[in-house]
Amino acid sequence: MRFFSSICTVLFCITFSFSQKIELGNVTINELTQKQHPNDPSAPAAYLFQKGTTTFDYSESDGFYISTVIESKIKIYSKDGYDFGNFQISFYTPSSGSAEKVVISKAYTYNEVGGKIEKIKLKSASEFTEKINKNWSQKKIALSEVKEGSIVEYKVEIRSPYITNFPVWDFQKAVPVDYSEYNTHIPEYFFYNIHQKGSLAPEVKQVIRTNSINLSYKENVLTGNVMQMPKTVSEKVEFKENHTTYILQNIPAIKNESFVNNINNYRVALHHELAGRRMPNSGYDDYATNWETVTRSIYESESFGEELKRTSFFESDVNSLIGGVSDVNTRAFIIFNFVKERMTWNERYGFVTDEGLKKAYSQKSGNTADINLLLLSMLRYAGVDANPILLSTRSNGVPLYPNRTAFNYVIVAIEIPDGLILLDASNKFSVPNILPTEALNWNGRLIRKNGSSTAVNLMPGFLSKEATTVIAALSEDGIMSGKVRVQESEYNAFLYRNSSFGLSQQSSIERLEKSHNGIEVTEFKVVNESDLSKPIVRDFSFAHNNLVEVISGKMYFSPMLFFALSENPFKMDTREFPIDFIFPRSDKYAISITIPEGYTVEFLPEASNIVLEDEMIVFKYNVKQVGNIIQLAAQIDINQAIVAPVYYEMLKGFFKAFVEKNNEKIILSKM
Repeated sequence: MRFFSSICTVLFCITFSFSQKIELGNVTINELTQKQHPNDPSAPAAYLFQKGTTTFDYSESDGFYISTVIESKIKIYSKDGYDFGNFQISFYTPSSGSAEKVVISKAYTYNEVGGKIEKIKLKSASEFTEKINKNWSQKKIALSEVKEGSIVEYKVEIRSPYITNFPVWDFQKAVPVDYSEYNTHIPEYFFYNIHQKGSLAPEVKQVIRTNSINLSYKENVLTGNVMQMPKTVSEKVEFKENHTTYILQNIPAIKNESFVNNINNYRVALHHELAGRRMPNSGYDDYATNWETVTRSIYESESFGEELKRTSFFESDVNSLIGGVSDVNTRAFIIFNFVKERMTWNERYGFVTDEGLKKAYSQKSGNTADINLLLLSMLRYAGVDANPILLSTRSNGVPLYPNRTAFNYVIVAIEIPDGLILLDASNKFSVPNILPTEALNWNGRLIRKNGSSTAVNLMPGFLSKEATTVIAALSEDGIMSGKVRVQESEYNAFLYRNSSFGLSQQSSIERLEKSHNGIEVTEFKVVNESDLSKPIVRDFSFAHNNLVEVISGKMYFSPMLFFALSENPFKMDTREFPIDFIFPRSDKYAISITIPEGYTVEFLPEASNIVLEDEMIVFKYNVKQVGNIIQLAAQIDINQAIVAPVYYEMLKGFFKAFVEKNNEKIILSKM
């Protein structure tokens, strides 16, 4: 995918001249009184600078460890930028083994008060650490007295004993960055592959320098034939160190656009992947890996493959479930539904178990791995050909290179002659081949029992359908009323159940009335809400007083009624990111409108048939008059879930025409 090129070839022209010293504490009145960012007046905040340095320190007890110091200076322009007065960072704190440490210092807020600079130090009560799960914690700070015009700054140090946990440096933020600098000091013993993503390339400077560490060890002393007390010997060891500096200036904010998967996939950033290590007087340790190696190591781990071997705690339950059931597919779906009903997701993602399958089964809850590995183990016990699929969720991003942290989720695949049936028991409303949308993130990695793996396309290859039928009548005073039936299947039904299951009739009506200004809804009813094998059907009656314009005895209204798309979702002149519709879909409308007596049709919109290249998107629209009834048939099919940005201009034009046709008016005149 060219959006994730590891080496950018376009050099960034540095145009910004940084007039202030790049150091914390150097705040001026001019900076505090600045009202807006010079290059982005709408920005709620901006990084005046961010500087990071990653070094390798040494201790005799632990050997080399990574230390990263980050200094940030941020200007707040508006209330929408207040969140930049807060800082949070996740760090690795396993239940056993060494933990990473985070220390925050030099955290201040600066304000202009009466022409002078007021400096407010971080209050101790505003800094705290919370446990996310058994392996991760989060350090948070909330700076005091943050308001429009403030400048906040902080210094944070992350110490990690894991040389594989090289930090990711994000040059680009949600707000402009005036200056970003990242320094790495890597000893000659370690070799990293560097992966750069985004559309901008930093200026790079490299120099080789000499560093040293002091080693102390005990040495036995022999005097004649008598062994004396060991003495401590100190030795200075020198080594070469590669110092690299990456600099980018005047970095525009990365702004979320309509239909973007995860904006972080396209953010300008730098990743370091450990490729190898050669310590003194030792051979070369190769850490360079591929997806096969990564998935095999995960499969063979204690919290994954070993857990699948432990079946005694559920065997009697499964035996009673499938006793007398000979058909393998029927067995599979009985077990799938049993796990969904028994287990409750604790809202934590994971590709390895948190507490182990036996404990999760007993507690009837767990993370995604606890639930889906339990499902997998039961299916295999029942003789079903099932395997795990590792994936990265949308919020976790698309993996750049093979590594264990690329994954944060696992589902189950049943292999049949026609392909794969994908299952996720962590969601109560999931059915075969209907996964939570968070899991629809391009490709996953299927692992078989022998440790081999293969890429699996997670994107749905079928259309999710929604069919809307309206029988309406228009009164002489311009009020449109009638009945609506909306039938939703596949992902449309899943999304409705996921967001609205168990919602009261009144709450459902309030949602509808809020989403369609001017509508009054009565007689709302949902059919098949609990039967996941059937489409969701919603019926309701409506009256709407804001759909029709009455001017000089004529009536103007769109036959799409309140289903018309009012504006083009694609407003940017250009687009760098793929357009992600999440899943293919087909929306159909059959609308019948009885016009009032004494009126005749003066104008009907013309039929339309718009087809995007290779039928990626198709729109059909036809309006006709039958007696005193106007009939509309419209359909839009989005046949491709992900559209490359090279088609953006064409797509933007398509939706422009689509919106115009949606809002084209029928004209009635009084006879």
